[in-house]
Amino acid sequence: MKNVTLVIGASTNPNRYSNIAIKRLVDKELPTLALGLRKGKVLNVTIEDKKQDYDNIGTVTLYLNPKRQEEYYDYIINLNPKRVIFNPGTENMEFTKLLQENNIEAEIACTLVLLSTNQY
Repeated sequence: MKNVTLVIGASTNPNRYSNIAIKRLVDKELPTLALGLRKGKVLNVTIEDKKQDYDNIGTVTLYLNPKRQEEYYDYIINLNPKRVIFNPGTENMEFTKLLQENNIEAEIACTLVLLSTNQY
């Protein structure tokens, strides 16, 4: 079952939204993985600094600006998640179109809001 969330653009900085999202996902007991520029840890979630091969990703939630996303297009499409969430500031119509062409749902939303309103 695809129920794991991969946070891309993860940070150990507690003021970053990606960090807050990881904490909220863990609080909701949702399986969470993280990928960022530097290795680190947020609660019990290890932030990897290199792309990993995963086969059970249900959601990718993005915390990267559209320009930085380009190097992740193929990686994310090959993970074949059910959906990709474009958090505020990450909206990317080019990538949205590629995802839809690969039968991956592209959702422009805020992970934190979805979690707080039980719509995640």
